[in-house]
Amino acid sequence: MRTRIFPATGQAVSEIGLGTWQLGGTEWGDVTDDQAFETLSAAADAGVTFLDTADIYGGGRSEQLIGKFLGECGQREKFFLATKLGRRSDPGWPGNFTREAVIRHTEDSLHRLGVERIDLTQTHCLPEANLADGAVWEALRELIRAGKLSAFGASVETVEEGLNCLAIEGLSSLQIIFNVFRQKPLEQLLSAAAAKGVAIIVRLPLASGLLSGRFSAATEFAPTDHRTFNRDGQKFNVGETFAGLELARGLELVEDLRPLVPSGWTMSQWALRWCLDWPQVTTVIPGAKRPAQARENAAASEMPAISAEQHSRLRNWYQDKVAGNIRGKY
Repeated sequence: MRTRIFPATGQAVSEIGLGTWQLGGTEWGDVTDDQAFETLSAAADAGVTFLDTADIYGGGRSEQLIGKFLGECGQREKFFLATKLGRRSDPGWPGNFTREAVIRHTEDSLHRLGVERIDLTQTHCLPEANLADGAVWEALRELIRAGKLSAFGASVETVEEGLNCLAIEGLSSLQIIFNVFRQKPLEQLLSAAAAKGVAIIVRLPLASGLLSGRFSAATEFAPTDHRTFNRDGQKFNVGETFAGLELARGLELVEDLRPLVPSGWTMSQWALRWCLDWPQVTTVIPGAKRPAQARENAAASEMPAISAEQHSRLRNWYQDKVAGNIRGKY
Protein backbone atom coordinates (compact mmCIF):
# COMPACT_ATOMS: atom_id res chain seq x y z
CA MET A 1 0.00 0.00 0.00
CA ARG A 2 1.42 3.35 -1.02
CA THR A 3 0.95 6.34 1.24
CA ARG A 4 0.45 10.06 0.74
CA ILE A 5 0.93 12.91 3.20
CA PHE A 6 -2.05 14.51 4.89
CA PRO A 7 -0.82 18.11 4.58
CA ALA A 8 -2.13 19.64 7.80
CA THR A 9 -0.55 17.08 10.11
CA GLY A 10 2.29 15.71 8.01
CA GLN A 11 1.05 12.19 8.69
CA ALA A 12 1.42 9.50 6.02
CA VAL A 13 -1.94 7.87 5.25
CA SER A 14 -2.86 5.00 2.95
CA GLU A 15 -3.84 6.26 -0.48
CA ILE A 16 -6.71 3.76 -0.43
CA GLY A 17 -8.73 4.17 2.73
CA LEU A 18 -11.95 2.60 3.91
CA GLY A 19 -15.28 4.38 3.91
CA THR A 20 -17.53 2.91 6.59
CA TRP A 21 -20.98 4.25 5.66
CA GLN A 22 -21.82 0.64 4.77
CA LEU A 23 -20.94 -0.61 8.25
CA GLY A 24 -23.68 1.48 9.80
CA GLY A 25 -26.16 -1.01 8.38
CA THR A 26 -28.92 1.50 7.64
CA GLU A 27 -28.42 2.73 4.05
CA TRP A 28 -26.58 -0.18 2.39
CA GLY A 29 -28.54 -3.15 3.66
CA ASP A 30 -27.78 -5.17 6.76
CA VAL A 31 -24.23 -5.82 7.98
CA THR A 32 -23.56 -8.02 11.00
CA ASP A 33 -20.98 -7.12 13.63
CA ASP A 34 -18.84 -10.10 12.60
CA GLN A 35 -19.00 -9.06 8.95
CA ALA A 36 -17.98 -5.52 9.87
CA PHE A 37 -15.00 -6.67 11.97
CA GLU A 38 -13.85 -9.05 9.24
CA THR A 39 -14.01 -6.22 6.71
CA LEU A 40 -12.08 -3.84 8.95
CA SER A 41 -9.46 -6.53 9.62
CA ALA A 42 -9.08 -7.33 5.93
CA ALA A 43 -8.61 -3.65 5.10
CA ALA A 44 -6.01 -3.23 7.85
CA ASP A 45 -4.15 -6.35 6.75
CA ALA A 46 -4.04 -4.93 3.21
CA GLY A 47 -2.35 -1.76 4.47
CA VAL A 48 -5.34 0.56 4.87
CA THR A 49 -4.70 3.14 7.59
CA PHE A 50 -7.27 5.85 6.74
CA LEU A 51 -10.72 5.09 8.21
CA ASP A 52 -13.60 7.43 7.42
CA THR A 53 -16.88 7.37 9.32
CA ALA A 54 -19.61 9.73 10.56
CA ASP A 55 -21.72 10.09 13.67
CA ILE A 56 -24.89 9.47 11.67
CA TYR A 57 -23.87 6.17 10.07
CA GLY A 58 -26.18 3.68 11.71
CA GLY A 59 -26.92 6.20 14.45
CA GLY A 60 -23.34 5.91 15.69
CA ARG A 61 -22.94 2.17 15.02
CA SER A 62 -20.13 2.64 12.50
CA GLU A 63 -18.11 4.64 15.02
CA GLN A 64 -18.81 2.07 17.74
CA LEU A 65 -17.64 -0.79 15.53
CA ILE A 66 -14.44 1.06 14.66
CA GLY A 67 -13.87 1.82 18.33
CA LYS A 68 -14.28 -1.83 19.27
CA PHE A 69 -12.00 -2.90 16.42
CA LEU A 70 -9.29 -0.47 17.52
CA GLY A 71 -9.61 -1.64 21.10
CA GLU A 72 -9.23 -5.27 20.12
CA CYS A 73 -6.34 -4.80 17.68
CA GLY A 74 -4.47 -2.51 20.07
CA GLN A 75 -2.98 -0.38 17.28
CA ARG A 76 -4.76 2.96 17.53
CA GLU A 77 -1.58 4.80 16.50
CA LYS A 78 -1.53 2.94 13.18
CA PHE A 79 -4.77 4.50 11.95
CA PHE A 80 -5.87 7.96 10.85
CA LEU A 81 -9.45 8.39 12.12
CA ALA A 82 -11.76 10.74 10.24
CA THR A 83 -15.36 11.29 11.25
CA LYS A 84 -18.11 13.77 10.39
CA LEU A 85 -20.78 15.73 12.20
CA GLY A 86 -23.76 17.95 11.43
CA ARG A 87 -26.54 15.60 10.30
CA ARG A 88 -27.77 14.08 13.57
CA SER A 89 -31.45 14.35 14.44
CA ASP A 90 -30.72 15.54 17.98
CA PRO A 91 -31.28 18.44 17.95
CA GLY A 92 -31.33 18.47 14.13
CA TRP A 93 -31.01 21.47 11.84
CA PRO A 94 -30.28 24.29 12.61
CA GLY A 95 -29.52 23.33 16.21
CA ASN A 96 -26.65 21.08 15.10
CA PHE A 97 -24.64 24.10 14.05
CA THR A 98 -24.34 25.77 17.44
CA ARG A 99 -21.14 25.71 19.46
CA GLU A 100 -22.80 23.58 22.11
CA ALA A 101 -24.01 20.94 19.63
CA VAL A 102 -20.68 20.72 17.81
CA ILE A 103 -18.86 20.16 21.10
CA ARG A 104 -21.42 17.64 22.40
CA HIS A 105 -21.48 15.68 19.13
CA THR A 106 -17.67 15.59 19.10
CA GLU A 107 -17.59 14.28 22.67
CA ASP A 108 -20.08 11.58 21.64
CA SER A 109 -17.86 10.54 18.73
CA LEU A 110 -14.80 10.42 20.98
CA HIS A 111 -16.68 8.11 23.33
CA ARG A 112 -17.92 5.78 20.58
CA LEU A 113 -14.50 5.62 18.92
CA GLY A 114 -12.82 5.06 22.28
CA VAL A 115 -10.11 7.66 21.67
CA GLU A 116 -8.94 10.87 23.33
CA ARG A 117 -8.40 12.73 20.08
CA ILE A 118 -9.87 12.46 16.58
CA ASP A 119 -7.42 12.98 13.73
CA LEU A 120 -9.98 14.74 11.51
CA THR A 121 -13.57 15.88 12.00
CA GLN A 122 -15.43 17.04 8.91
CA THR A 123 -18.68 18.93 8.58
CA HIS A 124 -21.15 16.58 6.91
CA CYS A 125 -22.66 18.27 3.84
CA LEU A 126 -23.98 21.29 5.70
CA PRO A 127 -26.44 23.77 4.17
CA GLU A 128 -24.64 26.55 2.31
CA ALA A 129 -25.78 29.19 4.79
CA ASN A 130 -24.14 27.30 7.64
CA LEU A 131 -20.97 26.73 5.67
CA ALA A 132 -20.74 30.51 5.38
CA ASP A 133 -21.50 31.04 9.09
CA GLY A 134 -18.39 31.05 11.27
CA ALA A 135 -19.98 29.43 14.36
CA VAL A 136 -19.27 25.82 13.39
CA TRP A 137 -15.71 26.56 12.33
CA GLU A 138 -14.90 28.46 15.51
CA ALA A 139 -16.26 25.58 17.60
CA LEU A 140 -13.99 23.18 15.71
CA ARG A 141 -11.00 25.47 16.27
CA GLU A 142 -11.86 25.48 19.98
CA LEU A 143 -11.86 21.67 19.98
CA ILE A 144 -8.42 21.64 18.36
CA ARG A 145 -7.12 23.99 21.05
CA ALA A 146 -8.60 21.65 23.66
CA GLY A 147 -6.75 18.69 22.16
CA LYS A 148 -9.93 16.87 21.12
CA LEU A 149 -9.21 17.15 17.37
CA SER A 150 -6.05 17.31 15.31
CA ALA A 151 -7.68 18.92 12.27
CA PHE A 152 -11.02 19.80 10.72
CA GLY A 153 -12.37 19.74 7.20
CA ALA A 154 -15.57 19.79 5.18
CA SER A 155 -17.46 17.15 3.25
CA VAL A 156 -19.31 18.98 0.49
CA GLU A 157 -21.84 18.27 -2.25
CA THR A 158 -20.77 20.76 -4.92
CA VAL A 159 -17.62 22.18 -6.43
CA GLU A 160 -18.80 25.69 -5.55
CA GLU A 161 -19.16 24.74 -1.89
CA GLY A 162 -15.67 23.29 -1.94
CA LEU A 163 -14.18 26.42 -3.45
CA ASN A 164 -15.95 28.59 -0.88
CA CYS A 165 -14.67 26.42 1.97
CA LEU A 166 -11.08 26.98 0.89
CA ALA A 167 -11.37 30.49 2.34
CA ILE A 168 -12.05 29.12 5.85
CA GLU A 169 -9.15 29.67 8.23
CA GLY A 170 -7.65 26.40 9.38
CA LEU A 171 -9.52 24.13 6.94
CA SER A 172 -7.42 21.00 6.43
CA SER A 173 -9.43 18.88 3.99
CA LEU A 174 -12.27 18.65 1.51
CA GLN A 175 -14.19 15.43 1.00
CA ILE A 176 -15.79 15.31 -2.45
CA ILE A 177 -17.50 12.92 -4.84
CA PHE A 178 -14.97 12.34 -7.61
CA ASN A 179 -14.91 9.47 -10.08
CA VAL A 180 -14.89 8.67 -13.78
CA PHE A 181 -18.53 9.81 -13.92
CA ARG A 182 -17.98 12.97 -11.82
CA GLN A 183 -15.01 14.83 -13.29
CA LYS A 184 -16.06 18.43 -12.62
CA PRO A 185 -13.51 18.87 -9.76
CA LEU A 186 -10.75 18.66 -12.38
CA GLU A 187 -11.75 22.03 -13.79
CA GLN A 188 -10.66 24.07 -10.77
CA LEU A 189 -11.17 22.50 -7.36
CA LEU A 190 -8.27 20.03 -7.23
CA SER A 191 -5.65 22.60 -8.16
CA ALA A 192 -7.16 25.25 -5.86
CA ALA A 193 -7.09 22.86 -2.90
CA ALA A 194 -3.50 21.84 -3.62
CA ALA A 195 -2.46 25.50 -3.74
CA LYS A 196 -3.92 25.95 -0.25
CA GLY A 197 -2.36 22.77 1.14
CA VAL A 198 -5.81 21.27 1.66
CA ALA A 199 -6.18 17.49 1.45
CA ILE A 200 -8.63 15.97 -1.04
CA ILE A 201 -10.54 12.93 0.25
CA VAL A 202 -12.46 11.15 -2.49
CA ARG A 203 -15.74 9.53 -1.51
CA LEU A 204 -17.96 7.33 -3.70
CA PRO A 205 -15.12 6.62 -6.16
CA LEU A 206 -17.10 3.63 -7.46
CA ALA A 207 -20.40 5.52 -7.84
CA SER A 208 -22.29 3.36 -5.31
CA GLY A 209 -20.80 0.23 -6.86
CA LEU A 210 -21.86 1.08 -10.40
CA LEU A 211 -18.20 1.27 -11.42
CA SER A 212 -17.61 -2.25 -10.18
CA GLY A 213 -19.13 -3.39 -13.46
CA ARG A 214 -21.12 -6.06 -11.60
CA PHE A 215 -24.63 -4.63 -11.88
CA SER A 216 -27.28 -5.23 -14.51
CA ALA A 217 -30.88 -4.19 -15.04
CA ALA A 218 -31.87 -7.29 -13.07
CA THR A 219 -29.78 -6.41 -9.99
CA GLU A 220 -31.90 -5.96 -6.88
CA PHE A 221 -30.90 -4.10 -3.73
CA ALA A 222 -32.33 -4.48 -0.23
CA PRO A 223 -35.23 -2.18 0.70
CA THR A 224 -32.91 -0.61 3.32
CA ASP A 225 -30.26 0.13 0.68
CA HIS A 226 -30.11 3.72 -0.61
CA ARG A 227 -29.69 2.29 -4.10
CA THR A 228 -33.34 1.27 -3.73
CA PHE A 229 -34.85 4.20 -1.85
CA ASN A 230 -32.77 7.16 -3.05
CA ARG A 231 -32.40 6.56 -6.77
CA ASP A 232 -34.08 9.87 -7.55
CA GLY A 233 -32.97 11.76 -4.46
CA GLN A 234 -36.03 10.93 -2.37
CA LYS A 235 -34.09 11.00 0.94
CA PHE A 236 -30.90 12.99 0.33
CA ASN A 237 -28.81 14.44 -2.50
CA VAL A 238 -29.25 12.23 -5.54
CA GLY A 239 -25.54 12.61 -6.28
CA GLU A 240 -24.79 10.26 -3.39
CA THR A 241 -26.49 7.43 -5.31
CA PHE A 242 -24.98 6.21 -8.60
CA ALA A 243 -23.16 9.57 -8.95
CA GLY A 244 -26.48 11.21 -9.79
CA LEU A 245 -27.02 9.10 -12.89
CA GLU A 246 -30.22 7.23 -13.61
CA LEU A 247 -29.32 3.58 -13.15
CA ALA A 248 -30.30 2.55 -16.68
CA ARG A 249 -28.10 5.27 -18.18
CA GLY A 250 -25.27 4.43 -15.80
CA LEU A 251 -25.34 0.79 -16.88
CA GLU A 252 -25.06 1.86 -20.52
CA LEU A 253 -22.06 4.06 -19.71
CA VAL A 254 -20.36 1.23 -17.83
CA GLU A 255 -20.39 -0.78 -21.05
CA ASP A 256 -18.41 2.02 -22.73
CA LEU A 257 -15.75 1.59 -20.06
CA ARG A 258 -15.50 -2.18 -19.94
CA PRO A 259 -13.08 -2.52 -22.92
CA LEU A 260 -10.68 -0.07 -21.25
CA VAL A 261 -10.06 -2.23 -18.16
CA PRO A 262 -6.68 -3.98 -18.47
CA SER A 263 -6.50 -7.74 -18.36
CA GLY A 264 -6.09 -8.98 -14.81
CA TRP A 265 -7.71 -5.88 -13.27
CA THR A 266 -11.24 -5.58 -11.97
CA MET A 267 -13.23 -2.56 -13.08
CA SER A 268 -13.27 -1.38 -9.46
CA GLN A 269 -9.46 -1.35 -9.36
CA TRP A 270 -9.29 0.50 -12.66
CA ALA A 271 -11.81 3.12 -11.46
CA LEU A 272 -9.88 3.59 -8.21
CA ARG A 273 -6.61 3.86 -10.14
CA TRP A 274 -8.19 6.65 -12.22
CA CYS A 275 -8.79 8.63 -9.02
CA LEU A 276 -5.29 7.97 -7.69
CA ASP A 277 -3.67 9.23 -10.87
CA TRP A 278 -4.43 12.82 -9.81
CA PRO A 279 -1.62 13.88 -7.46
CA GLN A 280 -3.83 16.40 -5.65
CA VAL A 281 -5.82 13.48 -4.21
CA THR A 282 -4.68 12.52 -0.70
CA THR A 283 -6.77 9.38 -0.22
CA VAL A 284 -9.67 7.54 -1.83
CA ILE A 285 -12.24 5.94 0.50
CA PRO A 286 -14.26 3.22 -1.22
CA GLY A 287 -16.70 1.45 1.06
CA ALA A 288 -16.87 -2.28 1.58
CA LYS A 289 -19.25 -4.74 3.24
CA ARG A 290 -17.12 -7.85 2.77
CA PRO A 291 -13.44 -8.66 3.36
CA ALA A 292 -12.90 -9.57 -0.30
CA GLN A 293 -14.09 -6.14 -1.39
CA ALA A 294 -11.70 -4.43 1.01
CA ARG A 295 -8.75 -6.47 -0.25
CA GLU A 296 -9.67 -5.93 -3.90
CA ASN A 297 -9.95 -2.17 -3.43
CA ALA A 298 -6.67 -1.91 -1.52
CA ALA A 299 -4.82 -3.66 -4.35
CA ALA A 300 -5.54 -0.70 -6.65
CA SER A 301 -2.68 1.11 -4.92
CA GLU A 302 -0.26 -1.34 -6.51
CA MET A 303 -1.56 -0.91 -10.05
CA PRO A 304 0.37 1.20 -12.57
CA ALA A 305 -0.96 4.58 -13.67
CA ILE A 306 -3.45 4.81 -16.51
CA SER A 307 -1.90 6.22 -19.68
CA ALA A 308 -2.16 9.91 -20.54
CA GLU A 309 -3.87 8.92 -23.79
CA GLN A 310 -6.57 7.02 -21.93
CA HIS A 311 -7.05 9.88 -19.48
CA SER A 312 -7.57 12.27 -22.38
CA ARG A 313 -10.00 9.87 -24.02
CA LEU A 314 -11.96 9.55 -20.78
CA ARG A 315 -12.11 13.30 -20.34
CA ASN A 316 -13.65 13.73 -23.78
CA TRP A 317 -16.04 10.83 -23.14
CA TYR A 318 -17.19 12.43 -19.89
CA GLN A 319 -17.86 15.78 -21.54
CA ASP A 320 -19.66 14.27 -24.51
CA LYS A 321 -21.69 11.47 -22.93
CA VAL A 322 -21.80 11.81 -19.14
CA ALA A 323 -21.87 15.38 -17.85
CA GLY A 324 -25.30 16.19 -19.24
CA ASN A 325 -26.84 13.16 -17.52
CA ILE A 326 -25.81 13.99 -13.95
CA ARG A 327 -28.70 15.06 -11.75
CA GLY A 328 -28.68 17.06 -8.52
CA LYS A 329 -26.27 19.52 -6.97
CA TYR A 330 -22.84 19.19 -8.52
